[in-house]
Amino acid sequence: MKFRRSERLIDMTNYLLEHPHQLVSLTFFSERYGSAKSSISEDLAIIKETFEQRHIGTLQTVPGAAGGVRFHVKVSDEEARAFIKELCELIASPERLLPGGYLYMTDILGDPMIVQRAGRLFASAYADTKIDVVMTVATKGIPLAYAVANYLNVPVVIVRRDSKVTEGSTVSINYVSGSAKRIQTMLLSKRSLEEGSRVLIVDDFMKAGGTVNGMVSMLEEFKAYVAGIAVLVESEKAEERLVDEYLSLVRLSDVDVKEKKINVGEGNYFKRSVEGGKSV
Repeated sequence: MKFRRSERLIDMTNYLLEHPHQLVSLTFFSERYGSAKSSISEDLAIIKETFEQRHIGTLQTVPGAAGGVRFHVKVSDEEARAFIKELCELIASPERLLPGGYLYMTDILGDPMIVQRAGRLFASAYADTKIDVVMTVATKGIPLAYAVANYLNVPVVIVRRDSKVTEGSTVSINYVSGSAKRIQTMLLSKRSLEEGSRVLIVDDFMKAGGTVNGMVSMLEEFKAYVAGIAVLVESEKAEERLVDEYLSLVRLSDVDVKEKKINVGEGNYFKRSVEGGKSV
């Protein structure tokens, strides 16, 4: 089937958006559309320019016989600031207050549009970092982890606090909850991670960082690497932060139950540079 150029551009754009971080050869597109590689190259140049002008992402060109193009999502600082501001306003709503000073976040983490936009931001921040797997702990961080993994085109592994028959053999570790100072347990299936995997840890909320630190310790058991740590909301009032290097979108500075006020602001998304993974 012969494609008109307009059809080819639309289909090629859709394919690249649905296969982020995947190397796609010019030969693949040439055979898919029955077009010369020179025509495909011209089309890709148009798509690349449009992606970058509209802050959708960028196309990385890999030269050589085994080369091709790879789409990476990229979010502009302007778009990121607008989303984080919107997120702060949502979280600051007094209706979120629960007994004990806790915040109701289920509606935010259950909103596909919000979760996808947050996932895009984290994927953009780690677009140039080698990542093999996204890791989170059950249960509230799971939607966010899948959103990030979708844009990075990598699998998700879920650390659990109780054993399930469907997980098979597991690795179990004890860790200290940063906020409650209690000894807790987390488990991960032995089949979840390959040795040497570079892992991006994603969580919805971090106070002192005990849970995140537990996942870092879990990676030691698998001889894996921390490629980065990303959290949706961090608490500013942590007596002792157990995690130093991380990326956050929102910082919760204070909760006044009596006055029904929730004070939030930008996290460190714009203040910290994201580097390659480090060994743990």
